Amino acid sequence: MRCCAKVSDEPRCRRFFTDEHGDESPMILQVEEMEAIRLKDHVGFDQARAAEAMHISRPTFQRILQSARIKLATALMEGRSILISGGNYKMANRVFECLVCHHVWEEPPCSEGGRHGYEIACPKCGRMEKMKIENGVRHQCGGHGHHGGGCGCHNHG
Repeated sequence: MRCCAKVSDEPRCRRFFTDEHGDESPMILQVEEMEAIRLKDHVGFDQARAAEAMHISRPTFQRILQSARIKLATALMEGRSILISGGNYKMANRVFECLVCHHVWEEPPCSEGGRHGYEIACPKCGRMEKMKIENGVRHQCGGHGHHGGGCGCHNHG
């Protein structure tokens, strides 16, 4: 059994279809494979930093990344749909910093019916002004109506 990788960001889209709906079975990309692609190829982390972000060893990160790239290349070359599903991962806690008192705290991953980032007040001062910290980078939290609430919650439906 492979190590359980930490995933910071749920994929916003989990299905990619070809123009032609052939008889080929879709390529299944596991969530941690998508996270490896996101960190290395989209965010631009080197492998050591990406492995650290996922809380796995660098060789394990390399194996996950290689598997993801082979699956993506195969799907593109064979004209197959891609589904992002399953895997062996856990969602990372969300980290916030209050803009008023500068308190830093963690919140569990947002689940369906859970509290969105814009609904969470600073546990120290009670104010709503905050930044989300992801991989050492601060992001402004949006209000209701921003995609995913702007603080790490994504709809799965």
